[in-house]
Amino acid sequence: MDLRELISLLNGESYRSGEELGERFGVSRTAVWKQLKKLDALGVELDAVRGRGYRLKRPVEILDGKRMVERLSREGRRRLSRLFVELEIDSTNTLLLGRFKHGAGHQEVCFAERQTASRGRRGRSFEVALGSGLTFSLGWRFECAASALEGLSLAAGVAVAEALAAYNVDLMLKWPNDLLQRNAAGELEKVGGILVELQGDAEGPCDVVIGIGINVFDAPSLPPGQGLPAGYMAAQGGSLSRNALASSLIESIGAMLESFAVEGFGPWQQRWNQLNALAGEKITVYTGGTSYAAEAGGVDERGILEVVTDSGVRRLAGGEVTLRPLHEPS
Repeated sequence: MDLRELISLLNGESYRSGEELGERFGVSRTAVWKQLKKLDALGVELDAVRGRGYRLKRPVEILDGKRMVERLSREGRRRLSRLFVELEIDSTNTLLLGRFKHGAGHQEVCFAERQTASRGRRGRSFEVALGSGLTFSLGWRFECAASALEGLSLAAGVAVAEALAAYNVDLMLKWPNDLLQRNAAGELEKVGGILVELQGDAEGPCDVVIGIGINVFDAPSLPPGQGLPAGYMAAQGGSLSRNALASSLIESIGAMLESFAVEGFGPWQQRWNQLNALAGEKITVYTGGTSYAAEAGGVDERGILEVVTDSGVRRLAGGEVTLRPLHEPS
């Protein structure tokens, strides 16, 4: 039984009985019940009425590679060598990193409705209910040395912000890889994040996979101590199509990667600083098991962040460094 087809059948106003679903898929009602339980485990809410059957409590737009590609420009299609759309996978980043080991991976994109072993920065997982967000990865081979890729995650953040601006989503960025917005009360919320993984020789070529997770219609519950509260894009209002969003993101990030391979981070520096959510804010910097107070500045042409402390200016170049506004929960 194909879960995508099952979701499609349950997406309308009409209820579908277990008997009807069993006949449609050629399976027993027990097999149908097991698949319905699986949907529930994936976070898809069912409306079940005795004597009538089942339907989804809210519509779910399943990701469709054909619809994504149809919306791409001619240049966008040229930059895309292969598109994977998986219902469930361990990790989209892992899939593309493995593709590189087998001579593929370049200009490839993988979306997944659900990841069973997703990972974010500092080993944190990222997961929302099926149909509620976008989790995907893009692979790109750079011929340059690894040192020339400084600022790539920041440029990716700008590319995401530019893509979502077309949908009236005012995204802000937090160094080095967080995607933020302000809620109705003016408070910062995290709506997504970026994880860049690299493999290859230090002097090049380098295989890069950029993993991105975005909360579209819902936000996960975060454990205490994971920083800013989670938000989601649809809270800003308006109608959103995940397939349309996915296509715009493929287009924007692909164009950024092609440009970055030639020009580096320089062309993206000014725009990143304009989107810097913490510019001029009092923050706490956590690094190497210690912390200190500072005021956040902007990034230079290499993506290195400047912060001002009582003892002078410090420059942060990534690694295990975390920034938190003074008002952010610890």
